[in-house]
Amino acid sequence: MSHSVALRKQGDHQPDDGSSATKLSRLKIGIPSEDADKKNANKRVKDVEICVPIVYGTIAFYLGRKASESQSHKWTVYVRGASNEDLGAVIKRVVFQLHPSFNNPRRAVDSPPFELSECGWGEFEIAITLFFHNDVCDKPLDLYHHLKLYPEDESGPQSTKKPVVVESYNEIVFPDPYEAFLARVRNHPAVIVPRLPASVNLPSPVPVESVNEKGRADTKDHHLSQWFMNFSEADELLKLAAARQEVQAHIVKLRRQLSLMEGSTPMSKPASGYDL
Repeated sequence: MSHSVALRKQGDHQPDDGSSATKLSRLKIGIPSEDADKKNANKRVKDVEICVPIVYGTIAFYLGRKASESQSHKWTVYVRGASNEDLGAVIKRVVFQLHPSFNNPRRAVDSPPFELSECGWGEFEIAITLFFHNDVCDKPLDLYHHLKLYPEDESGPQSTKKPVVVESYNEIVFPDPYEAFLARVRNHPAVIVPRLPASVNLPSPVPVESVNEKGRADTKDHHLSQWFMNFSEADELLKLAAARQEVQAHIVKLRRQLSLMEGSTPMSKPASGYDL
């Protein structure tokens, strides 16, 4: 269904490929109160933090000849692991709040991949609420993402094959996690777990019910994965190293040019005091 927002808001920075990425600071989840702990029979592991990198965003395709006044684009909003891993071991449900003009604007997704697709013609802000499993956190986390349908450069016709991709990277930090949660995600590829003290004895991991049976529901074979941005720390380090080498080579080149210019400049005649 279409919605009633006709204005196409511009201003977000986007590279030439029509995509945009934002790397944000960590989101640290507060430790629940003692009353919340009493309701949960699990024990907490003190002085330990679990980090869950996530990416949330949208991919929008222009429909071209199939476009109508009310449906010009098909888009997908999603929450995924930073390297496309399944988040079902941490996240229980994701609720996407669309514009009120959509039928059933509050959409809940109870299993990975946490995403939904729609058609429309205008841009608006999507509220994304993450609900965690009981042994993870009892409070939901609210995120906000602006759906973008049109690229920054509108000098020519919009491509039907090249989508507009806007993604945000973030890290959710859970301090003093419950033992059951820590045991379940200790070796999970989507979760960063520090080295634990030898004194910590975790129970046998118990899988959660919502985890997809299909190999952890990885999104690596997702039909949109070719458009997903790469937020791998290893790749970022490689890019930084390559950029540093390029800058160093440019500095060497400029120094050589400066040396040649200084060598070819004739020395000025010293003032004698007798020249007229």
